[in-house]
Amino acid sequence: MARPDLNLLVTLDVLLQEGSVTRAGERLALSPSAMSRALARLRRATGDPLLVRAGRGLVPTPRAVELRDRVRGLVQEAEEVLRPAPRLDLATVERTFALRGGDGFVERFGPELVAGIGAEAPGVRLRFLRKTGEGAGALRAGAVDLETGVIGRPPAPDVLSRPLFTDRFVGVVREEHPLASGTVTAARYAAARHVHVSRRGATEGLVDAALDPTGHRRRVVAVVDGFGAALALANASDLVATVPERHTATLRRGMRSFELPFPAPEVVVSLLWHARHDADPAHRWLRDRVVAVCGAPAGGTPADGTPADGTPADGTSAGGGDGPG
Repeated sequence: MARPDLNLLVTLDVLLQEGSVTRAGERLALSPSAMSRALARLRRATGDPLLVRAGRGLVPTPRAVELRDRVRGLVQEAEEVLRPAPRLDLATVERTFALRGGDGFVERFGPELVAGIGAEAPGVRLRFLRKTGEGAGALRAGAVDLETGVIGRPPAPDVLSRPLFTDRFVGVVREEHPLASGTVTAARYAAARHVHVSRRGATEGLVDAALDPTGHRRRVVAVVDGFGAALALANASDLVATVPERHTATLRRGMRSFELPFPAPEVVVSLLWHARHDADPAHRWLRDRVVAVCGAPAGGTPADGTPADGTPADGTSAGGGDGPG
């Protein structure tokens, strides 16, 4: 069956409003002959004369009267679909957004994010999810609206990113730990017992690569899958946790932090989302709020120099699992 010409709906709408081929043609900028041909096509499509002569004018058939309101509604709805989205009214937005981040993200940035969003858009609900794996599957499936992570693989074309902040690693111990006092040298740091963070269960990562040029190696005696667990162990024992400074600021309260005695690894934490949400006004507003809370400059650019908003990315974390992604 041939697909109907939907342009005829607009012609039929105007014809039924005007009740005149001439006036309808004037509104549609069509010649009388072109308008007559359009009416003939409508008659064939509907199987009804639609407009019949009565004296010097035309009157609608019962079928035309039946169609008039339906056609008007269809045309108006189509016009609405093809218009730009209305201006975002935050006071009336009712949506739930799922944000997935690494261990410590909610503790560090969640309170300010919830407070700011609640003040601007009281109908918006945030659902925080903990990141337990890698890959952009949740973003593609729509299970996650936004995700934070360290981009480590070649970019995927359907996932976009924007940098949030650069984080560096610091050492963390309990107040009574030997490294809490005195100068922390590479030798003292390496000789201590360490807890390593890796979702994959690896015993080495970015920190070990940075320490290697000093000729020392850490003694990793425990491996955990999150910063909170690493800091909890360090706070209750003589283990040293080496974690991203800014990401774990809240989790480290009450503990002693120190600069690493070698060039500290740095990672860029980015915000990621699927391309289908890029033009969504409410989603864009939420992205801006997350960036503002995390302190990234509005005009920032990612490490590869491409524009800050809409940078293709894959949504995966850097290898090793010890970054805040």
